[in-house]
Amino acid sequence: MQKLSLDAKAREHLERAADSSAGRSAETLYGGHEHTLRQTVIALRAGTTLAEHENPGEATVFVLRGRVRLRSGDEAWEGMAGDLLLVPPARHSLEALEDSAALLSSVNKGNPHTPSPS
Repeated sequence: MQKLSLDAKAREHLERAADSSAGRSAETLYGGHEHTLRQTVIALRAGTTLAEHENPGEATVFVLRGRVRLRSGDEAWEGMAGDLLLVPPARHSLEALEDSAALLSSVNKGNPHTPSPS
């Protein structure tokens, strides 16, 4: 078993984002190509946006610190520390309204290791 501190990871990546010209930092804490579930800590400086992109499967954003806006089409949802945002199954973007860190959890529908329904 392995244990990680999300608070420590959020702090670490907020520091990295502050030093980054892109204003962001991320690390996959669990999962990857060999897993269906992927959990990634993402840190964004205030005003930084993850541009609109496709949703590869089911996903949530758990806000660890700060305040973010999740946008899809004409709809937008704001979240602050402690909020869980359900990512819509459509193109979407994520903007940091304040220096923010979040845990993105996603399930890749197209993962070849996912068992076929019977």
